[in-house]
Amino acid sequence: MEADCVDSSLDLNHLTEAEQSSILQVLQRDLELRLRDEGRVRDLEQTETDPKRLHFLSGSWFSLERSKRHHNQCSAFELVHSTIRRRKTKSREVPLNTLFNGEEGETSTNRASPEAMERLREENTVFQRSLKTTAGQRTSSAPQGYQHRSSSLSSKESEKRSNGYSEDPEDLVDGHNGESDSLCSSITDPDPMSLKTSSSTCSLHSAYMISGSMMSMFSSGDFGVVEVRGRIQYSLVYDTQKEELQVIVYRCEDIASARKNLSDPYVKTYLLPDKSNQSKKKTSVRKKTLNPVYDQTLRYKIRTTELRSRTLNLSVWHAQPLGRNIFLGEVEVSLGLWDWNRTQPLWQDLQPRIYMSPDSISSRGNMMLSIKFIPDGFEGGGLPLTGELHIWLREAQSLLSNKGGAIDSFVRSYILPDASQQSGQKTRVMKRSFSPTYNHTMVYDGLHTSDLKEACAELTVWQRDGLKTHVLGGVRLSCGTGQSYGEAVSWMDSTAEEVAVWTSMIDNPNHWIDTTLPIRTNLTNRSK
Repeated sequence: MEADCVDSSLDLNHLTEAEQSSILQVLQRDLELRLRDEGRVRDLEQTETDPKRLHFLSGSWFSLERSKRHHNQCSAFELVHSTIRRRKTKSREVPLNTLFNGEEGETSTNRASPEAMERLREENTVFQRSLKTTAGQRTSSAPQGYQHRSSSLSSKESEKRSNGYSEDPEDLVDGHNGESDSLCSSITDPDPMSLKTSSSTCSLHSAYMISGSMMSMFSSGDFGVVEVRGRIQYSLVYDTQKEELQVIVYRCEDIASARKNLSDPYVKTYLLPDKSNQSKKKTSVRKKTLNPVYDQTLRYKIRTTELRSRTLNLSVWHAQPLGRNIFLGEVEVSLGLWDWNRTQPLWQDLQPRIYMSPDSISSRGNMMLSIKFIPDGFEGGGLPLTGELHIWLREAQSLLSNKGGAIDSFVRSYILPDASQQSGQKTRVMKRSFSPTYNHTMVYDGLHTSDLKEACAELTVWQRDGLKTHVLGGVRLSCGTGQSYGEAVSWMDSTAEEVAVWTSMIDNPNHWIDTTLPIRTNLTNRSK
């Protein structure tokens, strides 16, 4: 088969040392498996007497069918090896340390024949010599600045690729070749004049920009491998009839170079806090440019009521041929603060990914609810016998967990200072939803109008993860005086917005007060 590859060769000059090591490890593993299979077949030949069964168990039938279907093609393994053996190297052999020594190599080849062991040592030597020659040629032909960068990264490059070049495994370059969600967008043809006349830029302190990166809560690694620079041009359109958000990505300018003063950039978007594959959209890759032009539209189906609670993340990445892709910068936009009357494309500077601790998040989403108080005897005929507090929990919006993704959630309520089990009520668990609809009414009786100034309605949102539950945040509706029946209490810590809702309920008996409040994470701990 290798003879069929004699006219084919690969250019290995552009590979870094880390890439060369990765290829060497793959070829080594491939060869080890081949040798192990050879030993298995030899054992079968000695024990199996039925030729048909031997033909099946040894895998000869598969090799025969493959040769019929792909008789003019050679495998990647053979193509790389044919390239290596055709290279004429003049440099002396410098072995790559710690790659193929130790007990692992002995274990994987302990059943191989002496001829196979000799072939393994021979091919490793050839490949190591070839890679060292390639590295020498590449370094000598690179510009001086790039030589310095390569030498400083070579010793740690493999570790950085595994920890910091990408926040998710699907960002390997293979994801761009024929991947369906990379072209979930539809190509548009915007007016070129609109691009030329739209020169408005946005400062880093724009009203709808996020301080810190929400994406950093869902990802790990060092994103400072390449210094972020440049800007991105985009626009947002919401189609109310289709309930569709359209993210139009026009172009980027003066982005960072990932390799050889160029990049192969593409733009990826998420509609946070959803970081699932359904939320991920990508543009196509633009090759060897620092000023890519996309003119592509990425589309999201989302309800109007949910749109304003979401955050749009646009990030720019270099598509890496081998290993994880390289982060080039990002922009995050709070859709609740976006000017939807804006018609012109917007330029924004790309930002580095700044780590945001989960503890620094002030809100985990929004809670939509209605509340009313019916004083005793207010409905006539002496009914109700005592005052009743009605809390209608309608839904939560964009619940944010530490891991990202849809969650199982429920809401628990108490009317403090009574925190007993009898006072506690809760909704049913809503599974796998960012914006669960609870549609649950909680009723508390035995209250008088005078009690409302001393009481607090505490509503907390909980996430259920298997058998465990933990609180995400909540709201506290009260007068916010810090005291209850003359005693100082920690739970009377309502915000001004929460106090306004509670006061409006007191002033408007038997009327529903509708509100949407942030699910805040800074609720003061109370004694149980």
